Amino acid sequence: MASNETYIFAFEKQWDYHFFYDYMREHWADSIIYSAVYLIAIFGGQFYMQKRKRFDLRPALALWSGLLAIFSIAGTYRLLPELIHSVRDHSLEYSMCVTSFLEDPVPSFWTFLFTVSKVIELGDTVFIVLRKQELIFLHWYHHITVLIYVWFSYPDKIASGRWYMTMNFLVHSIMYTYYAFRAMKFNIPKQVNIFITTLQLLQMVIGSSIAIFTYNLLNSGKFCQQTYGNIRFCFIMYSSYFVLFAHFFYTTYIVEKPKMGHRKQQ
Repeated sequence: MASNETYIFAFEKQWDYHFFYDYMREHWADSIIYSAVYLIAIFGGQFYMQKRKRFDLRPALALWSGLLAIFSIAGTYRLLPELIHSVRDHSLEYSMCVTSFLEDPVPSFWTFLFTVSKVIELGDTVFIVLRKQELIFLHWYHHITVLIYVWFSYPDKIASGRWYMTMNFLVHSIMYTYYAFRAMKFNIPKQVNIFITTLQLLQMVIGSSIAIFTYNLLNSGKFCQQTYGNIRFCFIMYSSYFVLFAHFFYTTYIVEKPKMGHRKQQ
């Protein structure tokens, strides 16, 4: 089924979805192992860095964030047309319940890249640990739960994945671009931070709403390419993110923090 892409690259056209689908079906649980190794590495890394001088790593961080920004922009560009097509030419329900995007080589290819990218994005935390910045619960919890959920969902061919992936790519396009410019010491207004966190909160509201919507569809006896287990996982994940991001928003942008005098800034 065509998704109205203006051009299909050769590597997208030659994509063998079935081979990688079989691979992910057998190896999705590897995400749990990756998450365990990740947690050991970051907290072990923090312990290792306790009595050591922090690294600056700004050039490397700018490059890292810039590459992830480019990847996210490309992912948005390749997935957004299919999402718009599914809603405009079919229906909102269709976009959440029919996995036609997996029959199209372009979104199918980028779906797999999106899934794999959640392992790569764990590298974000390496910079936090080596630069001795604050590692908040929201950061590492978000990374491991997204990784496990995405790998868990891939073999189930979850139709609402087209929404989750496109939203994530879009928000990350802005977020990683912001990180790249900040690493290059650009003076960025606080309003940009607020805007990004607001987008993340909106993403969590939409994600939770989709989970509720598809749950009600299944309960009504309608066809929807979902599973009850996946919907529960999804709702718990998105709703917990909303609570954590809302708390972050409140404590960071609303509560007036006491002045720290001449405290040395990292």
